[in-house]
Formats: sequence, structure tokens, C-alpha cells
Amino acid sequence: MKQRPIGMFDSGVGGLSTLRDVRALLPNEHIIYYADTGNCPYGGRSHEEIVALAERVTHVLLERGVKIIVVACNTATLHAVDYLREHFSIRFVGMEPGIKPAIAQTKTGVVGVMATQATVAGERFQRLIARYAGDVQVVPQACPGLVELIEAGELQSATTREAVKRYVEPLLKAGADTIVLGCTHYPFLRPLIADVAGPNIALLDTGAAVARQTQRLLATDDLLNPQSEPGSIEWLTSGDPADFAKLRQCLEIE
Repeated sequence: MKQRPIGMFDSGVGGLSTLRDVRALLPNEHIIYYADTGNCPYGGRSHEEIVALAERVTHVLLERGVKIIVVACNTATLHAVDYLREHFSIRFVGMEPGIKPAIAQTKTGVVGVMATQATVAGERFQRLIARYAGDVQVVPQACPGLVELIEAGELQSATTREAVKRYVEPLLKAGADTIVLGCTHYPFLRPLIADVAGPNIALLDTGAAVARQTQRLLATDDLLNPQSEPGSIEWLTSGDPADFAKLRQCLEIE
């Protein structure tokens, strides 16, 4: 069991930002990463569609013998992780927008959250705000089109900059001094978002926290891989493997 891989999945390449954090913390673990690029993006899909897609990918990863599954997608976590935990016996590590740490550090009392449409509309997202916000104003900002631009490899294009500006400016006008990157795709735009937002705005994502939780659960279950050499990575996709490989190269993740 200890030699079995960690399973990870996302609607596309967004979860690779989380994979980097998992790889940095657990370099000796084998990983199977599933990019559901054939059904990307999840952000505009219904709750029922997202649950069905997450369940299908889970079956694929279980057939590969994974020992834990990281749902490296905020949208899939918010809509499907409760269902997955109820219907499968394997451990799941989910991702939620980092609202709690953002609230803890804001000085202006206003936190912005950039996320997909499905995340912002989800009941679990609203529960997160209700649970942690207190007196802090949380301003959700749906960002349709950003995932598609990242999947196209447009990390610095004029079109992407204009889209980022369109979504960041309302958060700045609302007085946010902290912006949560509530989609695993968005860290790949961190330099661009930081440039648009300015030097006084903190950007938060939860990739490192997810890596730590994965490590904790594996340690609790005595499933950490004891090998000393680097673990392998197996790439799976529901889309075109050549396109997926080309985009990984663009994102400098091999």
C-alpha cells in the first residue's frame, strides 16, 4: 500500500499548481494526475454534472490503485467531495478557497475571492463565508473565461490581462486588500494578477495547505512512501494527450 500512488484530478491543468506543492512536500511519492480536459471547464456546469464527472474520474483513479485522492479543483470539491466521501471508502483531500486565512490577515476588513461561476454559486461556498466572515466583507468575483485562457496557454496575452483587469478592479474598488485565488488554475496567473492588483494586495491560494493535509492523512494511515528516490508521475487526460503535454511544457511542469 505504501508504494501505491497518490491520485489527483482537476478539470484540466489547474491542479498542476497543487501538484507542484504536493511534489515539493512529498517528493518520493508516486502520483497519477488526471486532467479532465475533455470536459473542461467545470465552472459553467451544473451541480449534477460536476458530481457525475468527479465520480467517473474517481473510478478511473481507483482502477489504477491509488491510496488517496486529492481533488485538486475548488469547483469539484465544493460540489462533489461530500458525495465522493459518502460513496467511496478511500480518503479524499479537497480544496476550498482560502477564505479563513484571508479573513485572518485582512487589514481593511474586505476580502475578494476570484473563483469560477459554479464555485461562487455553490451552497458550500456560501457556508464558508457564513462560517468564517464575521465582520469581514467577503466579495465574490466569478471569472468566466479565465480557465479557458489558461488552458489555451495564454498566461500573458493582452486578452488575458484585460480579463484579469475586468475581474480584479471591482475587488479593489470594494476596498479588498487580500484576494483569494479560488481556482487552482489561477495561481498560473499570479504574476499577472499581482501586476494588475498592485504591490499592496496579498494573493492567497491553498495549494501548500492541501499538500500538508495530504501528508498528514498519509502519515495517520501509515501510508507514506518510505523510498528515498524521487517518485514517478503518470499523466492521464480525457482530452488530447499531445495538447496536454504541450501545455504542461508551457507551464514548466513535466
